[in-house]
Amino acid sequence: MTVNEKLRALRAAMRAHGVDACLVPSNDPHHSEYVADHWKARQWLTGFTGSAGVAVVTQDHAGLWTDSRYFLQAEDELQGSDFELHKQGIPHAPEHLDWLKDALPEGARIAVDGRLFSRAQLRSMRNKYAPKNIELVTDLDLISPFWTDRPPLPREPVFEHERRFTGLSRTEKMEQVRKDMGPADWYLLTTLDDIAWLFNLRGNDVKCNPVFYAYALLGKETAFLFVAPGKVPEELKQRLNAEGVILKPYDALEEHLRSLGPTVKVHLDPGTANVRACSALKEEQIVEGRNLVAQRKCIKNPTEIEHIRRAMVKDGVALTRLFMWLEKTLQERPVPEVEVAEKLIEFRSRQEHYFGESFDAIVGYGPNGAIVHYTARPETCAQIRPEGILLLDSGGQYLDGTTDITRTVALGTPSEEEKRAFTRVLKGHIALSEVIFPEKTTGTQLDAFARIFLWQDFKNYGHGTGHGVGFFLNVHEGPQGIATNPTTSRGRTPFRAGMLTSNEPGYYKAGAFGIRVENLVLCVEAGRGEDDSPFYRFETLTLFPIDTRLVEPTLLTPSERQWLDDYHREVFEKLSPHLEPQEREWLKAKCRPLEG
Repeated sequence: MTVNEKLRALRAAMRAHGVDACLVPSNDPHHSEYVADHWKARQWLTGFTGSAGVAVVTQDHAGLWTDSRYFLQAEDELQGSDFELHKQGIPHAPEHLDWLKDALPEGARIAVDGRLFSRAQLRSMRNKYAPKNIELVTDLDLISPFWTDRPPLPREPVFEHERRFTGLSRTEKMEQVRKDMGPADWYLLTTLDDIAWLFNLRGNDVKCNPVFYAYALLGKETAFLFVAPGKVPEELKQRLNAEGVILKPYDALEEHLRSLGPTVKVHLDPGTANVRACSALKEEQIVEGRNLVAQRKCIKNPTEIEHIRRAMVKDGVALTRLFMWLEKTLQERPVPEVEVAEKLIEFRSRQEHYFGESFDAIVGYGPNGAIVHYTARPETCAQIRPEGILLLDSGGQYLDGTTDITRTVALGTPSEEEKRAFTRVLKGHIALSEVIFPEKTTGTQLDAFARIFLWQDFKNYGHGTGHGVGFFLNVHEGPQGIATNPTTSRGRTPFRAGMLTSNEPGYYKAGAFGIRVENLVLCVEAGRGEDDSPFYRFETLTLFPIDTRLVEPTLLTPSERQWLDDYHREVFEKLSPHLEPQEREWLKAKCRPLEG
């Protein structure tokens, strides 16, 4: 079926069920950012392959709302269809819910699949639409009947993440979380990375995210894990049972919740628990509260931190070999963007404990680097040549850590414009790397440190400056982040020691080039204030040189130059023992002190 044929089928189903509009989001029932193919209904319907966005369909309009990371990609992928791009985050441009409120008549009905919307989302939408008496219909799945070749749910087995990596056993983690449950009898977990962390289990159900589809109920003494039969090997199942974790079928959650006694209290996070699961409980049973696992998962313990440091060395070694290969190959022939990504996987896979990539590498050459979440495809990707700028954003999943790094490199002689933009991005990166801040400081307060030098040149970038990173888990992890928007929970979350976060300012000139410098940083205590309250700073963990050919030295202060030289000294000291002689010489040249 073409996109327009799918639209016609959806509209026919809407008329049959008496609904005036249909919302199709990007997530799965677990509120995941990245989902298995089975749950990619929005992508299947619209043809837009970006990870974020929502489709809104009425009888006379089909719209796709997405943010600035995907504007260029969406414009390209929606061509030839009846879907119209609506840009999110643009002044005076209505968000999809506001647009729909204005577009629909009094008493209209909107289909929202209750599996794909959280309790908090539904409440917010009901409040918004109440003045027009608009009804939200949550028990309709309008897509499945005509998605005849829908991929099945993944069947990959679940495996144990060993305590030598995690630092804490699942029994210890469960006891920690139980202390936070208060008067609740049970805690309902629906988010996949929280379930994986709590039980020290991993899977391969979602590309690049080592998680598995499951729900969990944590009680005061026992726990239930709802997972498809056959996914947990028998030996692991026996260990789980011995530790008070009882397995039940994945689709048995709602029935189990309905069987709980009327006085039983269930703690849940309304921001992530889906409407369908919540509807299996009576209102008086529900105790709304924060995500109890996320607040612990984001603080990496000493064992995890030590492993992360080792993973950074391995990743730096792999990148050294990748860029050496690229430089040599470009002397012989052009290199397709997709080949760079494939070669990087090859080099990473030779490292101990490698599991896979943490996301599909963004290999953006020249103008493609200006597409923030660019995806290179074999049939259309650019041919890299020894000129211009290459942006490479990639990450690895290792049993001992998750990495995420972006480097922008010059493949020829950079222009003054490119050097000026790169240096201003680098200055923001350094400022955030060096800032010292008091406790309770949030990501929104820190964000301007990374942007101020670009602002001075009347430049900016449309994405956040930093996101939390998991430990052999999702590369994008809450609750913390560094962003301009104070309304997002990640921007409002105070930083604490042990949080692992990205530092990634950038600049993008459409049709010309893209620049981003990204390292992962660990929040550590810097000292104590006069009242003995802690102050924090960021320790840079990522290890790979920054291309000084793109730096305009006159724009750097002495302290910024010192930071760059010190960083390169550390990179060489930590990576060189793991390299061959020729590789060490290459790295030594890249880590030379800045000249000029």
